[in-house]
Amino acid sequence: MSILDIKNFSKIYKGGKKAVDSLTLAVEPGDLFAFIGHNGAGKSTTIRAVAGILDFEEGDILIDGMSIKKQPLECKSVFAYIPDNPDLYEHLTGIGYLNFIADIFGLSSEARERDIKKYGDEFELTSDLGDMISSYSHGMKQKLAIIGALIHHPKLMILDEPFVGLDPKASVALKNQMRRLCKEGGAVFFSTHVLDVAEKLCTKVAMIDHGRLVAAGDMDSVRGDESLEELFLSLVGSEEGGINHEK
Repeated sequence: MSILDIKNFSKIYKGGKKAVDSLTLAVEPGDLFAFIGHNGAGKSTTIRAVAGILDFEEGDILIDGMSIKKQPLECKSVFAYIPDNPDLYEHLTGIGYLNFIADIFGLSSEARERDIKKYGDEFELTSDLGDMISSYSHGMKQKLAIIGALIHHPKLMILDEPFVGLDPKASVALKNQMRRLCKEGGAVFFSTHVLDVAEKLCTKVAMIDHGRLVAAGDMDSVRGDESLEELFLSLVGSEEGGINHEK
């Protein structure tokens, strides 16, 4: 059974604008799945709907066999969502926020202490956890959100542009955690403009253009003899701000 099933999903905004049009995708256990497209193509709209933040008019989204519309709490117990700009509780300290997340998911004192230390050290944030979140940089907030996602051991990680604002060491740490989750039978579904990262990191890819799916499948099969960048440009063209490159 797929961990994430997006079935004929459409999102229509006021005025009749169809941001996403009949999107169907399946993310299976072990998939490290990149979701790419230009700015405004419908990536963030789709991800916010998958995470249960954005309502939608057509289709359904199933997580671990459960509908995000009909069973939102059950769905949210098995996935972690990290937006591109984490909106955290700035009146809390870093450790206060992580303990709040641990309380929500019912983690034992032993489990939370172990994993907060483990991931805090890995993302080089342990020494800052006693500080107020309001004093954190964007990159530090991103690291804190990642640690909060990892400590409850989700089956599915949903991320929107997760590498924006991360320093190189934190980016490597996140990639390692994404690979680990997939190796253990979980899955990762994330949007990115950084095509080099998607090509090197991911096992599957989907491309969306003006709300419609234009390619999807195993990375090697979708790419063929082209680079992911070449394929992307041939399918959807080049628009300002659409893609980035990481050397």
